[in-house]
Amino acid sequence: VGFSTTEEQNLASLLLHCAQLRNGIQQIQCIKQIMPLVKQMDQNSAGDPMVKACLDVLGETYFSLSVKNPLKKVLASSLNGLPGHLMVSAVQSFVCCLREELKTTDVYLYRKVLDNLASCMEDFSLGTVALSVFWLNLLSTVLQFLQKLLLDIQEENRQNHGNRIVQTQLMHDLLIAIKVSMMLIQKLQENIQGSLWKHNESFVWQSMCSLLKSSTNFLMDATLLQTVQTTSGLAVILFIRAMYEPVEELPSLISDLLLGTMEHSPVPAWFVRNCGALCTAELPDSVLLFLCHGALAMLDWKNGSMGENGEKLLLDIASVLLSLSSELKESSVATSLSRILAIWTNSALAALVSGSPDLKIKLNGNSDITGKLLEYIYTHWDHPLDAIRHQTKLIFKNLLRIHQTTIAGSNGKSDPFFARLIKHLLSLDWHVKGKYASLGCLVECVGTENILQLDRTIPVQILDVMNDQSLAPYASDLLEAMFTNHKAHFTLSFQEGTWIDQWHDLWVSPLLVILCEGNHDQTTYIIDYYLPKLLKCNPDSLSYMIRILQASADANLGSCSTRGALGALMACLRTARAHGHLELSNILSSGLVSTECIKQGLVHQHNQVCIDALGLLCETHRTTEIVSLEEMQLTQFFMMYNLNSQSPSVRQQIVSLLRKLFCRIHESSQVLYKMEQNKTKQVLVENSTHMPPLRILQQYKDFMSSLCTRLFGVLFPGSSHPTRFSALSILESIAEIFSAPKGQAQVFQLDQEMDSARVHTLIQCFASTFEEVKILAFRLLMKLRDVALNLQDSENLDLLFQAAMDLSTSTKPYDCVTASYLLNFLCRGGPSASPKSSLTQGEGSCRRSLLLVNVEEEILQAKKCLLQAAASFPMYGRVHCITGALKQLPFNNLTLVSEWKEMVTRLILMSYSLSAVVSPVVQSSSPEGLIPMDSDPESAGRLQMILHEIQPQDTNDYFMQAKILKEHCKEESEKLDQRPTKSICTEMRGKDRQASMKEVSLLLGTLCKLLPSQTTSEPSDALITVEQVKNIGDYFKHHLLQSRHRGAFELAYAGFVQLTEILSRCNSESLHKMPEQWLSYVLEEIKSCDPSSTLCATRRSAGIPFYIQALLASEPKKSKTDLLKMTMKELISLAAPLNESLSVIPQVHALNILRALYRDTRLGENIVPYVADGIKASILGFMSPVWAVRNSSTLLFSALITRIFGVKRGKDENSKKNRMTGREFFSRFPSLYPFLLKQLEVVTNSLNSEAEELKIHPSLFLLLLILGRLYPSPMDGSHSALSTAPFVPFIIRCGHSPVYRCREMSGRALVPFVMANEVPHTVLALLQGLPDPATHCMRQNTVHGTLLQVFHLLQSYLESNQFASLDFQQRLGDIITCMGTKLWLAKSVTLIPGMQLLDFWEEMNRVISDSELMSGIPYSSAVPGLIQYLQSISKLVISVLSVTAGADIQSCGSAAAKRMAKPSLSVAHLLHCEFHEVRLLALEAILLWLKQRNSKQIAEGRGGVLCLLIDLEDTFLTMALKETNPQCFCKVLEILYNMDLRNVLPKTKCSIKMNPNELLTWSLNLADIPSRYGLSSCTAYFSCVLCLQISEEILKKWVQLIVYFCGDEQQTEMLLAAAEILKSITSFLLISEKLILGLSDTLGLWKCVILLLQNEDLVVRDAAAEVIQVALSEKKSNEGTEFAFRIVNAPMALDLAFGILCELLQRWGEVRAGVPILLEWLLGDSDLTVVLQSYDSLFDKGEVNFWAEKLTHVRQLSKHLLHLISVTRLTLPDHGELTRLSRIALDQAQLIEHLLRALPLAPEFSRTPEFTRLAIQKERISVCLKILNLLKSDDTCRNENLEK
Repeated sequence: VGFSTTEEQNLASLLLHCAQLRNGIQQIQCIKQIMPLVKQMDQNSAGDPMVKACLDVLGETYFSLSVKNPLKKVLASSLNGLPGHLMVSAVQSFVCCLREELKTTDVYLYRKVLDNLASCMEDFSLGTVALSVFWLNLLSTVLQFLQKLLLDIQEENRQNHGNRIVQTQLMHDLLIAIKVSMMLIQKLQENIQGSLWKHNESFVWQSMCSLLKSSTNFLMDATLLQTVQTTSGLAVILFIRAMYEPVEELPSLISDLLLGTMEHSPVPAWFVRNCGALCTAELPDSVLLFLCHGALAMLDWKNGSMGENGEKLLLDIASVLLSLSSELKESSVATSLSRILAIWTNSALAALVSGSPDLKIKLNGNSDITGKLLEYIYTHWDHPLDAIRHQTKLIFKNLLRIHQTTIAGSNGKSDPFFARLIKHLLSLDWHVKGKYASLGCLVECVGTENILQLDRTIPVQILDVMNDQSLAPYASDLLEAMFTNHKAHFTLSFQEGTWIDQWHDLWVSPLLVILCEGNHDQTTYIIDYYLPKLLKCNPDSLSYMIRILQASADANLGSCSTRGALGALMACLRTARAHGHLELSNILSSGLVSTECIKQGLVHQHNQVCIDALGLLCETHRTTEIVSLEEMQLTQFFMMYNLNSQSPSVRQQIVSLLRKLFCRIHESSQVLYKMEQNKTKQVLVENSTHMPPLRILQQYKDFMSSLCTRLFGVLFPGSSHPTRFSALSILESIAEIFSAPKGQAQVFQLDQEMDSARVHTLIQCFASTFEEVKILAFRLLMKLRDVALNLQDSENLDLLFQAAMDLSTSTKPYDCVTASYLLNFLCRGGPSASPKSSLTQGEGSCRRSLLLVNVEEEILQAKKCLLQAAASFPMYGRVHCITGALKQLPFNNLTLVSEWKEMVTRLILMSYSLSAVVSPVVQSSSPEGLIPMDSDPESAGRLQMILHEIQPQDTNDYFMQAKILKEHCKEESEKLDQRPTKSICTEMRGKDRQASMKEVSLLLGTLCKLLPSQTTSEPSDALITVEQVKNIGDYFKHHLLQSRHRGAFELAYAGFVQLTEILSRCNSESLHKMPEQWLSYVLEEIKSCDPSSTLCATRRSAGIPFYIQALLASEPKKSKTDLLKMTMKELISLAAPLNESLSVIPQVHALNILRALYRDTRLGENIVPYVADGIKASILGFMSPVWAVRNSSTLLFSALITRIFGVKRGKDENSKKNRMTGREFFSRFPSLYPFLLKQLEVVTNSLNSEAEELKIHPSLFLLLLILGRLYPSPMDGSHSALSTAPFVPFIIRCGHSPVYRCREMSGRALVPFVMANEVPHTVLALLQGLPDPATHCMRQNTVHGTLLQVFHLLQSYLESNQFASLDFQQRLGDIITCMGTKLWLAKSVTLIPGMQLLDFWEEMNRVISDSELMSGIPYSSAVPGLIQYLQSISKLVISVLSVTAGADIQSCGSAAAKRMAKPSLSVAHLLHCEFHEVRLLALEAILLWLKQRNSKQIAEGRGGVLCLLIDLEDTFLTMALKETNPQCFCKVLEILYNMDLRNVLPKTKCSIKMNPNELLTWSLNLADIPSRYGLSSCTAYFSCVLCLQISEEILKKWVQLIVYFCGDEQQTEMLLAAAEILKSITSFLLISEKLILGLSDTLGLWKCVILLLQNEDLVVRDAAAEVIQVALSEKKSNEGTEFAFRIVNAPMALDLAFGILCELLQRWGEVRAGVPILLEWLLGDSDLTVVLQSYDSLFDKGEVNFWAEKLTHVRQLSKHLLHLISVTRLTLPDHGELTRLSRIALDQAQLIEHLLRALPLAPEFSRTPEFTRLAIQKERISVCLKILNLLKSDDTCRNENLEK
């Protein structure tokens, strides 16, 4: 047989063995053994029957495998290597197999045949051999099969219309079929001569015609998926190319097809027969698009093979695509268009290589086609779709390459096309995303240096933009392109090392400045996006950065808002280490950066500096790098002070970074274990780590153990939510990373660290009011499930179970969440049970059954009395627990299926019963409930009506009459356990019902998920039946369409969404079609206007929009979205009805539903094609006489503005971030162009009437709102089809509106519609239209509107960098001259420098002199607009004063300057004005000048604006006494605070008849007055400065004032003022060498500092931390150079504050007197008698989680007290104060024990606030007693105690 008989395995036995194997990898290995045996055969064995049989088996195997099976690829590659003499046999075997495959007739098995055909043609050469040898035998069979297949799939698709899942499957099969037919035709052309088949009689030809006809039909069929149509377009062109002759005429034929000129050209009959549908003049746009794609992809554009006709076709395709770009707006088609345009640019590049000179001219940068393509780019480069933006960038890049190709040979860098592009791009604002990618492409063409020659500040400008996250990635990409190109340019042009300083100045120095001083967002994005790229380009820059930053680190420490040099250094080091440019051990050992420096970074006041310092320790590019002891110690130090961060992002970053550190420990420990096992490498280890592996492993273990001790230690009673979140998250990471797989050594295991106390601590976390803490604790307990349950005895577990059952009926909503987590923990198995074992499921099932029985009983009770149910046993808690339990169940692996089926059925019935009880409440006319507090008849009647609505489900007498009088309340309260009367009201009933509805909805939604997606499987396995799912759907429909309470229908919506998602994935046709049926039903009901309809027309249509949203959002994203299209068509026709006589209710519903749909992000870009219609409907609806329609239209309009322009991120109304260019807007929504123009015309016609000036058109505001969101772009060129000119006259006329806001908006709206070169002309025309002095009957509104338009036009023009143009400078003179003639209006003057400046200046001074500010106010009564006028004049005066006082004017000696330097009005004149608005403006300007002087922004001295304030001290002092306006008074005090008191105090005696002491007393009295204008804080500042200048006599009262300012109840402003004051007196009073105030008062001020350091508000804590920073810097300067913290966060500052205080007591010699006071702080002053007073209010959440942690404060203070006692060896055995404290402490200890015993079982859950307070106080007393005992004992005892 060709084998030796001695071989153990021959070919047949190996094949048999392979077939018996089940493992895919083993089969592959077996096949690889077979093939060498086959190749060893000689030629004689080729005809052997056994060999033939073996080849048949291989063929059968190949065809039976799925296309993705790796064995198929292995077989193909193996068979490719067959020797030639076996190839024919193999081919015969394959052909036989293929023939069998082609006999398939089942439509749903076609896919496998297609996959095999495709595999034959593309996998291996065997397919080609088969096609060439047996071509005529096989080809006809294959073609016949493909024809039949295409027709069968079409027919099957038609029969399954509406079944989306089946249709989608058929579409994919059809797509593969078309691709296979294309592959076949390509093989046909390659292997068979055309003469053999290109004639009408040939079967191949006829089959080709049939395929062409089918492909044409698919191309024209808009109901098919877009991918099928696209591929059909490719197929049509491919088939035509294969069949058409002469080939030279093919481009002309396709041109005629695309241009619709087929009737004028001769076409073969076969073409008309098969492609007749394409020969019409008007092809659909999408068909044209797909034909263009086919032509570009299937024709050969290289080597000029198509000649002139090909070049013409290329240009025709471009013109067709560009015309389509304005028509095709649907997102998927628009994306295809952009991709096809990019393909066109690639084809154009290929054609240009061998193209004619004429083509080069037509594709040049200055050509018409390039211009239109640039228009397309500018319109789409900021498109919301990423894919379109990406393709736009490719098109632009290719356009530049095309232009470069056309000018090959000339100097591209000086090319005018490139120069023009650069100039235009640089003139754009930096918020345009497209600018970055385009400039990046230009950098590649012209080089960075050429761009920088135009503007050297570009790098700084781009870095400034990076505070916006949406722009940061684009900006960093551009910067990378620029600095990389610049470095390459320098490297080529200069010698090594000579250019680096210049490169650093441009690219690195600006970065360092921003890192030190920039805001948080900007620095974060620069570090994330820019810094890594810069270091990657030039790693050597790191040493430059470190050198620069180290030099300024001491001087620039940073603050809570800026990083400073230290923060910048941490960021640079972190990034460098993370990207492998740095070894931490190297820089620490070399002394480049000290450990102390990193330590300072770890507790910096700026959060992000701490994170960067931690990142430096945790992040490294090698995950197995050994963690050094220093890194571990620094990490532990970080954990002491940073777990309690209020910022969620900071907490997440901490957890993420520590996770990386733990991963390093885990992975490096595995390496160390392996090294320890492999002793031969021991030497290598010692050399690399300087420490044996076992020692490092022990360090790891000790570190992790101490870390866990710290983390469990911070979960003490009263610890804050941030601390708990951080600690539990870190513990969860540890549990995940160090989970031990079997057989693997593990350096650390968390479950070994657990004891019963720690388990109990985690269980207590369930009592937190924050659910995320409950979730974390639950997840951690689940990871430690076995050990956690082993450590709890059964009695304790029973206690927890009972507590959970009690909590599940609590009236406090968050208690049922706690109950749910407790029950889930207890139901998830016994100590040794597997979570999926039947025992566990049985026990869990029993407990869930118990819950269910309880709920069923409670429903019966609730039916009797809703009110009593709400007050004593709310049901929603139990339902919530059931839902939570179901979510935890492993439903894929249940053993007790029948029991669970019964349980599910009971749950559904229970849900319906509960819903029936509570639904009348949420469907009543007042679903929120009513609190009857009055006995007036109206309230009684209202309550009676509501009670009547819900009465059918309630049989209690309470609902028979409105009992709202006191007697009834008293009677009911006695009946219900003396609960407070207020809670027994309909509000409570409503709240309970809403929660019940929510839980029922979520439960039903969860139950729906039990439906298997393949309902054809055995129905007995499904826990829920199809019928039950349908009933649940009807339940949701009923409640969503009839509930009126927002909470109720929103929560029903949450469950309904779960249901619709399941239905969309289900293959049961009856379920699959339900969403469509429901949708049709509700739309019909909305349209019907039936008076009996239960749909809610108020409350924004209540649940109806939610219902429709859920149905539409569940539609598959990649489908044709037929439901969305149908719904939008219906709704838009209802929202903008043609017939106004129809009822308005359908219109209101339609507007409300549209609003919800436009806001729904899940609908994505699919909703965008309907935006224009929505805008029209909202504007037309705004004109309705019915309020409800106008209201809904306003809401819809608001949603549309957000959908079009994006979510508003900032407060600046006029920011360009939420705007777009006029061209982009009208190209995306072309139908709005004529509509808005028409509406604007109607609006302005109504404004124009002289008689009806006050008739305001309702849609004016909306129109201006849209037009004002547009802005001009320098890229608007001559190619734009959009003409903005028609809008201009209408918008100008809108400026005449009598409404001020409309005039202002018309000014903004005019800007985008005036082209840049038209601005000077338009401004001049507007100014000339202003009235002359002789004009009678002047209309002020018109004048004001015109001036606003002039102002906005000039402002926009000057901002756009266009003002340098010569044309504008020439027009400037005309504008200034014209303004001079209109100055008599004296309304609004804009300062513009020019030749006529002096005359202009004199005119302006004349305006000021003639104003009422100089002449006084002649009017006796109030005049409209007078205040605004005086404010405008005042602003003008202040501007003139600040300019005339400037150094430039003062130092100039010319006569003109001297005339200008004499202002008409002085500052004093403004300060004496009778109108406080004028005084306030002047005071604000003065305060700004003083602050600029103090921050060194302006130079000190007699020059500049400060010379205007000379001798004004008297005026300010007088104003301080006489000013009546609080705002002005505040500003006066602030000014006095900022002035030099050496100039102020001497004048008090003569100006206000007070000495400094009297002035201080006066200011202290003022500070007691509460005021909303910050009066108290201003006077406190002022008094603080005074007290530092004055004697000690009245300081006592001042100290009391500061203590009052630090009270908990004070507002933030007061607390900040106190912190600022304490900071300013730190050196003088708090840390002075000698006590100035006395011990009691000084410690009182220190207590204020400590209180502020624990304030809940971060800004207050940061301000208080600065007090400690001042103390530390003073200490450093006094004590020498040893390391001291310079800037610290609040937790560290609190620790340091206690340390400093203890040191001060030693320095002052007041230890004996000071320690008892500190002990009193330690003991606290909480009143335990009120702890157990409980208020069972519905909305009472117990104690709020403040940031402050009392036990942290206690532990830090006790630590420093013990240290102080140890150092000073202090004993106070007979101290009377200590005896008193001991007595108080012992009494409190006894009381606490008594109170704890009085609490119910498991008080940490049932009475959490009281238990927490008692636990905290217990520890305080314990610590205090320990220290008291220590102070009373003698030396020996003390030493023993200290050791303990």
